[in-house]
Amino acid sequence: MQQFGLMQFLMLAGSLGLLVFGMKLLSASLQQVAGPSMRRGVDAMTAGRSRGVFTGLVTTVVMQYSSVVAVMVVSFVNSGILSLRRAIPVLIGANIGTTLKLLLFAAVGFSALQLSSVALPLLALAFPLLLARSPRYKTASNLLVGIALLFLAIGLLRDHVPPPTPATMGFLHALQGLGPLSILVFTAIGALLAVMVQSSSVALVLTLALCQAGTINYSSGAALVLGENIGTTFTAIIAAQAGNAWAKRAARAHLLIKVIGVAGALVLFNPLLTGIAAATELINGTDPRTDPSALKWSLAYLHLAFNVVNGIILLQCVPWIEKLASRRRPGGTAPDEQHRLTYIEDSMMALTPELSLLEAQNASVNQAKRCERMAGMVRKLLLTADKENQASLLHRLSKYARISERVELELGSFLARAGSEARGEAMNRRMHALRSVALELDRTAALLLHMGRTLERRSAAGHWFDPGQRQDLLTLFDLLEQAMHVAVRNLEEAETCDLAAAEKADQALRRHCANARNAPVSTPEAGLQAVHAGPVHAALLGYGEEVGGHLLRISGALAAAH
Repeated sequence: MQQFGLMQFLMLAGSLGLLVFGMKLLSASLQQVAGPSMRRGVDAMTAGRSRGVFTGLVTTVVMQYSSVVAVMVVSFVNSGILSLRRAIPVLIGANIGTTLKLLLFAAVGFSALQLSSVALPLLALAFPLLLARSPRYKTASNLLVGIALLFLAIGLLRDHVPPPTPATMGFLHALQGLGPLSILVFTAIGALLAVMVQSSSVALVLTLALCQAGTINYSSGAALVLGENIGTTFTAIIAAQAGNAWAKRAARAHLLIKVIGVAGALVLFNPLLTGIAAATELINGTDPRTDPSALKWSLAYLHLAFNVVNGIILLQCVPWIEKLASRRRPGGTAPDEQHRLTYIEDSMMALTPELSLLEAQNASVNQAKRCERMAGMVRKLLLTADKENQASLLHRLSKYARISERVELELGSFLARAGSEARGEAMNRRMHALRSVALELDRTAALLLHMGRTLERRSAAGHWFDPGQRQDLLTLFDLLEQAMHVAVRNLEEAETCDLAAAEKADQALRRHCANARNAPVSTPEAGLQAVHAGPVHAALLGYGEEVGGHLLRISGALAAAH
């Protein structure tokens, strides 16, 4: 019997590497082909539990990586786009979606079919498309190459998995001889394996190959599958460390979904295996406990049953999971202040330009709404005389301005990375528009902070507006609110940007500022006070006009991109 030496190990590692690369190429190609459809699917994430599950399932089937979907959801929760409660059904759907791929691997990858006889013709079809200039043809070529490499990798993996040797079998028998502890050991090994290869699908394929070779038995393979379900959550956990408390809560919720399910499966381990064996015998006509060739099917059914049943049960406990995931990590009294855009990139797969564009757009909407709240704070500063309230409002304004500056820098970096993968003039225009939007929003936040500080200095100097000046400024903030509402709506519906509404709001704002500057002093008694407060009044009107200009340029950039 051939010894499993260094060369055999390298062949096995190379097969795994080819499998990972093939899955990555296939995933990227599918995302480019189905970009708009995925975008509509992601938009539907928050529409309800059942639609959230469906969205997670379909997105995982398209993207081929449940870990990528989990990282994407964590990123959306991190930036405040998706609430934790609405993210949990999406994660459950992603767990179910990854099971379909394993059924395909069991049917095709570990059958008697010579996979090279399928892979090589696919490569032959892909070659002329690869030389074409059209981006669509190149995407189709990458899709075919990804499928071909996937089949080749599974075939190589099947051929190079080490056969059962006396030493290997002795080691496994020693682990299996620990009683109930052996199941926990194999579960831990499965989790570690999924962490090492950074993909539950790759780990499951390796497990199927080991079962096919007769290296591990039914119960050990089942324990490995359960452990691999836990291990796949660590990608999102690692990515969430770059985010805020909300990102960490989402990653923790993903872990809880798996851990709770695995704990229940381990408690019912023997009845579960008996039921899966009966189902395998009923469907495939053979018992996995006596026929090693049936193990691939029984483990695939176990993976499917675990995620479907666990998802159905935990879908009824979403509020409880949310509460458990939020323990020992308080969110504070103003959660919206903690959100930020952080580019969370899976170690195996970055977001495609289409999904990157969606996240950037949603982050811009979130930032625009933050500017709306800043304008509301400035209005409160105008109306309050309490020093403590003024200090608190000014502190929050400063905090929001810092967040805006940070988001603008991160969004620029994010779009620069995504833009390097963008294909087509339309995609590049949209990304350029969002970079302009981020800059205009940052300038808007800075101007609103200046307005707040100007009001604070006026209060410290003891200067007060006369009734006419106060009404001018209140009307100014009303018009700013309308202009911001138009900008937010245009950001949310960028493809149907209403530039005319933005221009109308800006014209109303400028007309009011011009009239307010030329308005006569209402009474002689108010004259002296108006003189003292006049420079502040004029400065606030000027700042308001500048804010209106930035808001108009936001809508202009969006309109020019479509």
